[in-house]
Parts: sequence; structure tokens; C-alpha cells
Amino acid sequence: MARDSKNTNGSPAIDAVSLAIIEQLQEDGRRPYGAIGKAVGLSEAAVRQRVQKLLDQGVMQIVAVTDPLTVGFMRQAMVGITVDGDIDPVADALAAIDEVDYVVVSAGSFDLLVEIVCEDDEHLLEMLTKRIRAVPGVRSTESFVYLKLRKQTYAWGTR
Repeated sequence: MARDSKNTNGSPAIDAVSLAIIEQLQEDGRRPYGAIGKAVGLSEAAVRQRVQKLLDQGVMQIVAVTDPLTVGFMRQAMVGITVDGDIDPVADALAAIDEVDYVVVSAGSFDLLVEIVCEDDEHLLEMLTKRIRAVPGVRSTESFVYLKLRKQTYAWGTR
């Protein structure tokens, strides 16, 4: 991996070997570094160093991904948000809310897309009316309630 080099968009430059390591971890986040090293042609220590650098740079995370329904979160929704004024402080305020999984600045009908995970409909209502709409700068929201999760994957990172 090039030392501290950046892509034109400011993100860290990732070489083919680091991409191969990421791909190995996407298949199995608990795969031993020695096994990854054999697959990509590096020593276990070199893989450990590269993984740590990828983590430190924020290129990837190694986490357990769950189906929210199986762990007691019965209601998920995508919320499209229209903002008055500067989008950044609104995005930052929304990102600080625990129930918010991610915040995306978008083009089109909405300035922001926010995914929230709630325990039930009452919790969802509270999130919309008392938390999200209460953020200064939020002009309007439109909610898209998830009825069924058909696909959730994170294996797109190296294609």
C-alpha cells in the first residue's frame, strides 16, 4: 500500500494486495491473518500491519452484522430529509443520534437520507417527531418504513 498516498477524492489509495485482504475479510471477518497471508502472498505480520492501517485510515471496519429483527428492533425506516440552509450541521446532528445507522448527503428530492432502527412503531414515531424533526434546519421529512429485509450485504467493497 502506498505510504500516505491519496486518491483524487482525498481517500487513501488502496493497492491490489490490500483489496485482496479486504475481500478475504468480507468472506469471513474472523479469518486468521496467516490464512489471509497465504491467499494474498504476504506473511502473517504483513497482513496484520496492513489490516491495522486500513482500520486506522477508516477504509474498513470489522464488525458483526445482524438482522435487526432478530435482536429486537422490529421497525426500520429510511427517512428522506429536506434541509433549510447548510446541510453539514444537520447531517452531524443526525449522525449523533444512536438510532441512526447512517446518514447520506444526496442529490435529488432529498438533501439527506437517514436510516433508523427502532424497537417498535412508537419508538419510530418518537424518533421522527421529537428527535429528527426537532433538529434545527430540518424543513421536512418523508419516511419509508421497511416491511421486510430481503437482502443485506457488504461484499461490494472490492469489485
